Amino acid sequence: MRKAQFFLGCIGGAVAGYAAFRAFETLKLRHTWRNGASADAAGYNRVRRAIAVSGVLRSTAGAAAFAFSPAAELFERLAHPLPRWARPAAYLAGLTLVSSVVDLPIALSEDYAVERRYGLTEQRLDGFLSDYLKSTALAVPISGLIGGLGAAALRRFPRSWPLLCAAGVFPLLLLSSLIAPVYIMPLFNRFEPLDGPLEPRLRALASRFGVGNAEILRMDMSRQTKKANAFVTGLGSTHRIVLGDTLVDRFTIGEVEFVVAHELGHYVTKDTWRFIGVSQLFASIAIGAAALAVARDESTESVRALRAFAVVTLCFQLGRPLLLAISRSREWAADRFAVEATHDPAAGADAFARLRDQNLAEDDVPGWYEFFFSSHPSLGKRISALRDAT
Repeated sequence: MRKAQFFLGCIGGAVAGYAAFRAFETLKLRHTWRNGASADAAGYNRVRRAIAVSGVLRSTAGAAAFAFSPAAELFERLAHPLPRWARPAAYLAGLTLVSSVVDLPIALSEDYAVERRYGLTEQRLDGFLSDYLKSTALAVPISGLIGGLGAAALRRFPRSWPLLCAAGVFPLLLLSSLIAPVYIMPLFNRFEPLDGPLEPRLRALASRFGVGNAEILRMDMSRQTKKANAFVTGLGSTHRIVLGDTLVDRFTIGEVEFVVAHELGHYVTKDTWRFIGVSQLFASIAIGAAALAVARDESTESVRALRAFAVVTLCFQLGRPLLLAISRSREWAADRFAVEATHDPAAGADAFARLRDQNLAEDDVPGWYEFFFSSHPSLGKRISALRDAT
C-alpha cells in the first residue's frame, strides 16, 4: 500500500512540476511572442506533437494519481459541512476549478505562447484569459451537475448505477449537439449572416442536399487564430453552416465551396449521429470497467465517482486509436462526397494546399502520430488523392 501511495505521489509531483515548468517557460519566452514570430511549419509541428503526447500522459496519469491517492479523500472533507446530497456536486465542481487554476500556466504556454511564437494568432493576452475564464465558468457547474448525478446514482442504486449512467450518456451527447452551436459557441465568437456572392452559391449547394434552410454564418475566427476552418453544427432545426473569416477572406469561392461541401458530407451522411452512437458504445464499456474498478471501494460516493471517472478517462485513452481511425475514415468519405457534389477535385486540392500553408500543417505526419493522435488523414495524402481524381 505504501509503495502504491509513493508511486501515486511521484506522478502527482511530476504533474505539478510540469505545470511549474510551463509557467517558467512562458515567462522566459514572452519576448518571442511579443517581438516576433517564426513561420516554421516543421518546428511548429514538432512542438505540437510533443504537447499532444505530454498532454495525454499528464491528464490521464494526473487524474488517476489524484483519484486513487489519499489526497482525494482529504479534499473531499472540505465538502462535509454541506448536506450529503450536495457534497458530490460541490466536491467535483471544486476539483474542476482547482484543476483549471493548475492548468492555466500550461494553457498559457501550450495554447497561447506557442501559437504566438509561430505567428498563428494575434490574440491579446487578455482575450485569451477571457476565453479561458469563460471555459472554466462553464466547466465548473457542468462537471458538478454531471458528477453529482453520477454520485447520486452510486449512492441510491449501488447495483444498477452503471446501467443508469450508461443510459444517461445518450441524452447528454444529444443535448451538447443541440445546445453548443446555439448557446455556447456565441459566448466566444461573433456569428453574422454571410453576405456577398458566396452566400447564394453555398445556399444552392446546401439546397441540393436538403439543408437549404440552414443558417450560413461567418464567424470571427481571426479573434483567436489565423488558421482557417469551416464546419456544420447542430441537429434538426439547429443546423448551421459556419465559415471562419480566415477562410472566407483568403480562399477563392471555388475553394470555399469545396470545403463547405466536405462539411456538408458529414451532415448529409449523418456523421454526427454515427459519432454519438460510437461514443455511447465506448462510454458504456468504460462505465462497465469503472464499475468493476470501484466495486469494492468503501470510500464516499464523491470519491468513488471521481475514481470511476478516472477509469472512464483511461478507457477512452486506450480506445483512442480506434476512435481516431473511425474519424479518419469519415474524413475520406466527406472528401469523396465533396468531389461528387462539386465535380471540382482541383479546387479541393488547392483548398487543402492553402489550408496546409495557412495552418502551418505538414503534408505528412509520422505514422505513430497519425495512429494515436490524428482525427484527420494527412493533408499530403488527401491532396494527392484529389489530384489523382482530376
